[in-house]
Amino acid sequence: MRRKSVGAFFDFDKTLLMVESPKLGIRYLWDKGMISAAYVAKILFANFFYKRNLISDETMTHLLLTFYRNKPLELFQAGADDYYHDIIKPHLAPGILARVHKHAEQDHVLILISAGIRYLLEPVVKDLEFDFLICTELETGPDGLLTGRAKGPVCSGINKKQYASRLAHDLDLDLLRSFAYGNHHSDIPMLEMVGNPHAVEPNDILRKIAKERNWPILTYC
Repeated sequence: MRRKSVGAFFDFDKTLLMVESPKLGIRYLWDKGMISAAYVAKILFANFFYKRNLISDETMTHLLLTFYRNKPLELFQAGADDYYHDIIKPHLAPGILARVHKHAEQDHVLILISAGIRYLLEPVVKDLEFDFLICTELETGPDGLLTGRAKGPVCSGINKKQYASRLAHDLDLDLLRSFAYGNHHSDIPMLEMVGNPHAVEPNDILRKIAKERNWPILTYC
């Protein structure tokens, strides 16, 4: 009988990446004059409640996506590789990056899974040689412009687990032998899915759960 494959699921923001990627993105767009003060104020206001767990990861993602309303996707795709190498890559977590390389050496199936959006994450997948990307997709309207909404469910919380479970089924992964890495309590459903969950610099809620369940707690370095 063929031995099932082992998967390694990596969250991105505050897990493989040491910071929140929207924070880097908003600063970058502000410096380029591509973002309004009203949008920044809206996100800062929402982030105040998000950090206190008063709004969900999914709600925060929906708010962030409103930036893209009535804009062409090609405008952002064109500079995605340069943005990754110049802005994102310097903030990758060395300790978690080493885990990615270790799993690759063991021929594990590498999956980047994030509430982030495809054009920003594809350069990460390409550079680090992930096998699969699961993420939030942007919706395009009949006019070819982005609507500022997600196409399908945002890849967060229980949706993240469902997306991961579907891929695991399609690839015939052995989930009891598989690994997952996340930093936020919204990652708990995904972490519970595998036999080897890891909390990375977790927030207070995830840290409490990790200690109760004896899940390894990792740092960025």
